[in-house]
Amino acid sequence: MKLTRRHTLMAAAAATALALTGCGSGSTSGPDADGAITIEHIYGETTIEQVPERVATISWVNADALLALGTVPVGMDADVWGQNANNSTDWKDARLAELGAEIGSDNAPAQFSVADGIDFEAIAASDPQVIFAAYSGLKQDEYEKLSKIAPTVGPLEANYLTSWQQSTEAAGQLLGKSDEAAALIEDLEGELAAQAEAHPVFKDTTFIAGDLSQPKTISLYAGADNRPRFLSALGMTQAEVVTENTPEGSFYFEWSPERASELESDIFFASVASGASIEDALASNALFGQIPSASTGGLVAVASDQAVLSVSAASPLSLSWAIENVVPSLAEAAQQAAAAK
Repeated sequence: MKLTRRHTLMAAAAATALALTGCGSGSTSGPDADGAITIEHIYGETTIEQVPERVATISWVNADALLALGTVPVGMDADVWGQNANNSTDWKDARLAELGAEIGSDNAPAQFSVADGIDFEAIAASDPQVIFAAYSGLKQDEYEKLSKIAPTVGPLEANYLTSWQQSTEAAGQLLGKSDEAAALIEDLEGELAAQAEAHPVFKDTTFIAGDLSQPKTISLYAGADNRPRFLSALGMTQAEVVTENTPEGSFYFEWSPERASELESDIFFASVASGASIEDALASNALFGQIPSASTGGLVAVASDQAVLSVSAASPLSLSWAIENVVPSLAEAAQQAAAAK
């Protein structure tokens, strides 16, 4: 899983406004008469004979889902983008501390390097009973190789499109904590709904979620990507220009900077190059300044890569962090855009 920043932005595609019944084909079923659990995914189904005590995770989100339900994985991928000094995230570290498993401590999960792809040897060395990859871009050959180490729950949706609700539900099934998972989903959806009520300007706000880190193109996110899911959960509505131009079945597409003036919306929620500001992005290509929201205060870039990650690879831990650290800037931009109308 050797990733560039661009791949990360495309991949971390999670998650909030959709009901579980509308999130896609991946599904789980409860224990059968023998206590076994079967979880369906894009490569078939995986049956686990009993609730596992040792679960390894790969990719983003999956460790978060387990941690949110009180289970520390025996191993997890190191974060390689948007990471903190622990090659982790602030929300994951906070939960590990609550569970007495801080990184660097005896109880901490092993961290698998992803510099050269999936670290199969390190995963095997962690001696997992199950490998959990419900949210991932896992390829079938990788899935088959991991399945030789331990039963593996593959992606519930391809291309990192598994929603945080789906991954949380699947984690609950895996851990025998379905009721806890359902309560967690309900509570977090309630928190997001409360933000919509606290900021009534959102209901009259249209948005575009995009990336301005590359001077020669504008990247737009739509459909099942986590960024529009998050903004929709806050009560905003995706701009018609995105809805009408999204290729069928796509969650991401390129837009020519020469057509920047057509990107009409109240808010343009942008990711930019690491360490850059929205002003830096606008300076990188004068055409970006023709995005209509650039002149109304509605063009907003999140403050850090970690903030981008909290939304783009949404999890039951990262979204609570995003409510505190991302929503205020969105509310300010929405207010400025409304004042400019």
